[in-house]
Amino acid sequence: MSIRSVSRIIAAQPTLEGAGVKLHRGFGFGTTSEFDPFLLFDDFRGERPADYLAGFPWHPHRGIETITYVLAGTVHHGDSLGNEGALTSGDVQWMTAGSGIIHQEMPQGDADGRMHGFQLWANLPSSLKMAAPRYQEATSADIPNIVDDDGTRVKIVCGEFWGRRGPVDGVAADPMYLDVSVPPGVRKTLPVETTRHAFAYVFAGAGHFRDASAPQGVLTDTTGEIDEAPVLDLTGNRSLVLFDRGDEITVQAGPDGIRFLLVSGHPLGEPVAWHGPIVMNTQDEIRQAMSDLKQGTFIRT
Repeated sequence: MSIRSVSRIIAAQPTLEGAGVKLHRGFGFGTTSEFDPFLLFDDFRGERPADYLAGFPWHPHRGIETITYVLAGTVHHGDSLGNEGALTSGDVQWMTAGSGIIHQEMPQGDADGRMHGFQLWANLPSSLKMAAPRYQEATSADIPNIVDDDGTRVKIVCGEFWGRRGPVDGVAADPMYLDVSVPPGVRKTLPVETTRHAFAYVFAGAGHFRDASAPQGVLTDTTGEIDEAPVLDLTGNRSLVLFDRGDEITVQAGPDGIRFLLVSGHPLGEPVAWHGPIVMNTQDEIRQAMSDLKQGTFIRT
C-alpha cells in the first residue's frame, strides 16, 4: 500500500458568482489539469439571506456535468427542457449538460436562514460533449450512509466504496464522491485508486493529512484565519487538499473531529477550451456554441 502524499493545500477564495452569491472557490477557471477530470469546485454557504438569495439565474451549460450537493436550506431549479424541482438537505443533483441546457438554481435558507451546499463541475470527454442532457437526482435517503467500527461515517454519493455503491452511475470519468466524517482523535486510512486524481475538501473540524514530504501549505482553521504553515499542522475549514499518486489517503482527526468531501476521478487528458459555463475541446467549438446561443439553436433536444 502507498499513502498519497499531499501535493498542495489551497485555501478556498471568496468569490461572487451568479447574480451576486457570496461563495468560496477551491479551484476553477484556470489551469486545472492536476484536477482532471474536474474543472471547478465551489462552497456556497451563509447565514445571511442577502448573501445568497439572488441565486444563479438562467445560464447555459455545454460539454460538462454539474454536481450539486446540499447540506442546509433548499435549492430550487428549473431548465429549458421543462424540468423543475428542489434539492433539500442531503440531496444531490448530477446534471449532464451534454449538447446544451439553459437552467437556473435559486437557493433559499432553512428556518434559521442558513444555506450550505457545494457545486463541482466534471468535464466530459470529446465523445460525449454533444450527448443528450440528462439528470440524476438522489435524495438523502438514497445515499448509502455507512458507519465503521471506529465511528467514521461515509456517505457515498457516487462510486463504489466499502462494498456499497452510490446512487449516481453511468458517469464518464467514473468518479468517486464521498462525504466523510472522522470522530475526534481517530486516524483513518481510506482507499483511492492509484490511477485517479484525488482531492479532499475540509468543511468542518480539522485534522492532519499525512504527508511524508511535508511541503509548505496554506492552513485555514475553523475561524477563517489563514497562515503559512507546514502541512502537518491542522488543516481545517475551507481547505482543499490536493493529493499526489498512491492507493490510499490517511487523515488524523483533530480534537473536534473532521468532515470533508473526498473526490477522485480518472483523468481524461484532453485539451480544455473555456468560456464560462461552456467547456469544450477547441476554440472553434466555443465559437460554435456562442453562435448557437445567439441564433437560438443552442438547445439540441
